[in-house]
Amino acid sequence: MLRMPSIKLFALMAHEDDPKKCTAAKLVRLKDIREATDIARIPRGAIVLDPEAEKAVSKEDLADAERFGILVLDCSWNKLSRFPKVRSGLRHRALPFLLAANPTNFGHPQRLSSAEALAASLYILGDKQGADHLMSRFKWGPTFISINKERLDAYSECEKSAEVVQAQERMLQLITRSAKDQR
Repeated sequence: MLRMPSIKLFALMAHEDDPKKCTAAKLVRLKDIREATDIARIPRGAIVLDPEAEKAVSKEDLADAERFGILVLDCSWNKLSRFPKVRSGLRHRALPFLLAANPTNFGHPQRLSSAEALAASLYILGDKQGADHLMSRFKWGPTFISINKERLDAYSECEKSAEVVQAQERMLQLITRSAKDQR
């Protein structure tokens, strides 16, 4: 049986999606994550999943994630720059290259749903069962883990952000080489 993640998970939600399709809203309803109704209540030191962050999430973030939690910004990709600024004191981290499995963005790189982003973070930090638990909440969820398994395993073996970035570069080189070979 899959167990819930041991790391506290939060979502700062813009409430612009259909609640029936919003992965963060579903995880809040199922009590797998908490909605951050007030950013000031997020513990200082939490990891913020931010696609514009300079550092990638890695095992070096594990102690902070376990102590303070992980926050996902649940908003439309094209409105991210207008989303409320998250206060200082939080650790902004980007996710490395992954493919989306959600029905809206299936196969698109870096177009992850909030649930996929949280699951990827857990997996990279070493909580593979927690990641599997989150993805088990969606029909398409296990596909996210399976299509990204090689990448997620490589990233989870890295201790530092720079190593995750190097692993990502190796993965992207393989994809580029494969695309050239198919021509």
